[in-house]
Amino acid sequence: MSEPVSEAIREHGEPWSWSEEVWRGMIERVRGGRNLLPARWPNNARCAVALSFDADHETIPLRDGDESPMRLSQGQYGNRRGVPRIRSVLGRHSVPATFFYPAVAATVHPDEVRAVAQDGHEIGIHSWIHERNNGLPPGIERDLTFRAADRLAQICGRYPVGMRTASWDFSLDTLAIIREMGLLYDSSLMADDDPYELLDKGEPTGIVELPPEWIRDDAIYFNFLRFSALRPYTAPSAVLDIFKAEFDGAWAERGLFLLTMHPHVIGHRSRIPILEDLILHIKAKGDIWFATHEQVARWCKENATAP
Repeated sequence: MSEPVSEAIREHGEPWSWSEEVWRGMIERVRGGRNLLPARWPNNARCAVALSFDADHETIPLRDGDESPMRLSQGQYGNRRGVPRIRSVLGRHSVPATFFYPAVAATVHPDEVRAVAQDGHEIGIHSWIHERNNGLPPGIERDLTFRAADRLAQICGRYPVGMRTASWDFSLDTLAIIREMGLLYDSSLMADDDPYELLDKGEPTGIVELPPEWIRDDAIYFNFLRFSALRPYTAPSAVLDIFKAEFDGAWAERGLFLLTMHPHVIGHRSRIPILEDLILHIKAKGDIWFATHEQVARWCKENATAP
């Protein structure tokens, strides 16, 4: 089966034939601008730590039109077991975090969202139903994103100030939507380890990018294809070592350590110790500022060193 032809190839021909104007225009459409790493973190901490949880719950099978009770039950696990365990660990260690919710997941589990917010954690936008925004008809992504923000505000009583796109897909329209919404930050792009300002066709936007990375994501180490002969799986101890190494690097460079986890992934009995052991490792290192994504973005925007 041949690979689908991209819109860019349909419009401009094969990439090897593109003019510099074409490929440079693609590169410059959304670009990393000035580094927003501050000269110092609050309380003169050496490193900022921003833990985040993408609470997808049932939306991934729903996004694919999958009605399987089995696969929907895997998402429900995130609500029944994952989030309670995560809240317990964070509460024991007094660590704030950011929870990104698809609006449909928040609508199915509103009491969970309110409880997470009451714990002092941030609630951020994470699509409507975990849709693949790159495949949506014109205008639909904008409508869904605005609807998602309104629904989260209705549930938790506060309009979100940041977003993370589903699957970290960033369409050609996403940045314009973020700008129209007046959001403080995005957390979907990967041009740096530390916060940076997004450029829109070379124009500074004032939007803070808090970059995630697949290396710092639990799902890639634990997901597997059920009906494939290949079923990759990484031992929790190995994942903990990777996360520790990523934090140690951020600490050495006086930067930001941002980690993405999923309640239905990290919340299992053999995996939740990763979160607790990592927090203990971070605290033992010392000189740390634990913060929500909003807190990090505001501090960086207000305290970044001059370009």
